Amino acid sequence: MAEEAAGQKESRYFKAPVVSVAPMMDWTDRHCRFLHRQLSRRALLYTEMVVADAVLHGDRERLLGFDAAEHPVALQLGGSEPGKLAAAATVGEAFGYDEINLNVGCPSDRVQSGTFGACLMRTPQLVAECVAAMKDAVAVPVTVKCRIGVDEQDPEIALDAVADAVFSAGADALWVHARKAWLEGLSPKENRDIPPLDYGRVYRLKQKNPGHFIGINGGVRTLDEAVGHLAHVDGVMMGRAAYQSPALLAEVDARIHGEPAQPLDVEALFETMAAYADGHIARGGRLSQVTRHMVGLFQGVPGARAYRQILSTQAVRAGADSRVLFDALAAVRTPREHAA
Repeated sequence: MAEEAAGQKESRYFKAPVVSVAPMMDWTDRHCRFLHRQLSRRALLYTEMVVADAVLHGDRERLLGFDAAEHPVALQLGGSEPGKLAAAATVGEAFGYDEINLNVGCPSDRVQSGTFGACLMRTPQLVAECVAAMKDAVAVPVTVKCRIGVDEQDPEIALDAVADAVFSAGADALWVHARKAWLEGLSPKENRDIPPLDYGRVYRLKQKNPGHFIGINGGVRTLDEAVGHLAHVDGVMMGRAAYQSPALLAEVDARIHGEPAQPLDVEALFETMAAYADGHIARGGRLSQVTRHMVGLFQGVPGARAYRQILSTQAVRAGADSRVLFDALAAVRTPREHAA
């Protein structure tokens, strides 16, 4: 069988276990990823989805540029035309990305109008053609992120069809958001919460594909939950929890990879982020473009409310620089009476 032959090949993909931060539109930009890399050396980071046409015809440095410190980092592409995806993958590889991922799970109106994203769950053979074209074009791993099905599809049939197709085409890994996507009747935001999670479906997929990397995504809130999933699958992808409480990433290297546990060095983190922010400002950027990703760093810590208020109000002001970061940090060190 093609599946068995593929499973016998030595995969170039990251060895299990893997914890990654999900691709999230408007969130996982290069500044977010730089912050997350300071918290974990080992977590796999993903870009926001970038449409293949934008890569081919847009401002590539703006869309694809990243700091070398972000490695390992994967580029997620959106599209449904094998030739364009292959060309965009080639560009991504030239930029230095460690992985090219195809989005087969996003349910937004934008992807529906372009018949890609979650729409591709209905056309597994086309997904296979896209994967095969990208595999022929690049040497880095090519992976897919999908749902367990869309709309009226039976997840037992739909997910197997996609998995069989992409692995036969040579995909190095399949990341599965363990919910259906409802293209009719639910908004993209509702699709992140309303369709019920079915982790068991992803576990069964892994049981059927022991020689292939299967990762799980959807509703994973803590590293304890991640560890539980890793008893059944090869990787866990965390989304909103990692973004809204990024400090949890500081435990990934020890909890998941067995490295010596070390307390988060907040002083060093802020020194690094301050230098990074000032460099971004010197190139014409704004402080708030960096600090907006840092707002959740001190969830539940005395002084966190004052910290958030300082970042939210001062970082957006004209001429704001990294001094705002240290003003905010001081509020956590010496909590104000009104701070939560």
